[in-house]
Amino acid sequence: MAIKVGMVSLGCSKNLVDSERMLYKLRSHGYKLVTEPGLADVAIVNTCGFIKSAKEEAIETILELGKLKEDGTLKKIIVTGCLAERYKDEFAEQFPEADAVVGIGNTRDIVDILDRVLADERYVNFAPKLEAELCGERIISTLPFFTYLKIAEGCSNCCTYCAIPLIRGGKVSIPMEKLVKEAQSLADSGVKELTLIAQDTSAYGTDLYGKPMLAELMRRIAKIDKLHWIRVLYSYPNTIDEELVDTMVADPKIVNYIDIPIQHIDPDMLKAMNRHGSAEHIREITDYIRRTAPDFILRTTVITGFPGETEEQFGHLTEFLKEHSFDRLGAFAYSQEDDTPAADMPNQIDEDVKQRRLKRIMSLQQGISLAYNKKRIGTVTEALVEQVSGDIAYGRTYAEAPEVDGTVMFSIKNKGLKPGDFTMIKLTGAGPYDMEGEEI
Repeated sequence: MAIKVGMVSLGCSKNLVDSERMLYKLRSHGYKLVTEPGLADVAIVNTCGFIKSAKEEAIETILELGKLKEDGTLKKIIVTGCLAERYKDEFAEQFPEADAVVGIGNTRDIVDILDRVLADERYVNFAPKLEAELCGERIISTLPFFTYLKIAEGCSNCCTYCAIPLIRGGKVSIPMEKLVKEAQSLADSGVKELTLIAQDTSAYGTDLYGKPMLAELMRRIAKIDKLHWIRVLYSYPNTIDEELVDTMVADPKIVNYIDIPIQHIDPDMLKAMNRHGSAEHIREITDYIRRTAPDFILRTTVITGFPGETEEQFGHLTEFLKEHSFDRLGAFAYSQEDDTPAADMPNQIDEDVKQRRLKRIMSLQQGISLAYNKKRIGTVTEALVEQVSGDIAYGRTYAEAPEVDGTVMFSIKNKGLKPGDFTMIKLTGAGPYDMEGEEI
């Protein structure tokens, strides 16, 4: 009987791509994949270690799997990913229930690692980060008609609050020809919406080609016939320029949606965070996008309670968000991460102050998002169907990125409509996150 393997992929979509590559290798070597770890013989946890809440989730997951192992439901546990990479041997010592603890450079050898633990070997190993697999076959674990294309690994920005360069290393862009080939393969497998991701997508190619090449990459991928939508997330503002925006507006396959994590707008805060670029450029490029394409969807992320943030500086951020508002916004209270420069900065902010500021930002944004969505009522747009239930469908338009934004519920006329289809709808109702409509 085939050994059953379950994967728990935590954290971001970039981590998910790594998990999908491991799943392909395991299936190719005869292991049976199951969706519930409780039904598996071996559970693999691909951890996230970005902020405190992500660490806590990873630890809770491992402990829960440990209980399944104790009662005999589960035989073996393998732990990898960012949290394991970050704390290495210390992590292996703290979690004896894990039969293997390996780094991100070891995931290419997941079959050998699984064979080792099944032979009752406890395996702890951390291969060099540069051995992390950048390309390769995958098993798509999202809905089959959309997925992610990771265009680079690591990050070289070295923001003072962020541990990603410590965990993943500096930025390594994947050669364009390999990405186009992978995108073609994904399209051939039925993918219709492809979302380009990296720690910093807009800086793609600077290490390979001497300049940002995201615009050129998108132009090439847009030539793939079977792809319908191309989307971009995680673009740092300093490398977003007019050429990139113009490329997105000009090609109908590239949806007019971009995620620009600004983190703050106060110049002193940006400097303390070691954010490249300036507050002026953030204003200029967002204004340019609004002038060029008024229906362009802008998403951002901000941090509240960074060390030394005064009420006045927080006020600069809230005022900016009122005057240069974003359609979508995610916010995080600053998390004091080990070994980052910001962790040792003076004037750390009390947790209750961080959370109070976070609530104020999210309350402000709720009103902004609602206002934007109400403006869309009455417009006709294309929707990607994700679920059909009787006469009702659930899906997304270009304005909603998968897994991070809301959904659109709409009545349907076409009884043959199925998940993965595109159809035209009229938007009829709006909330701050989700919308309603009807097929036309």
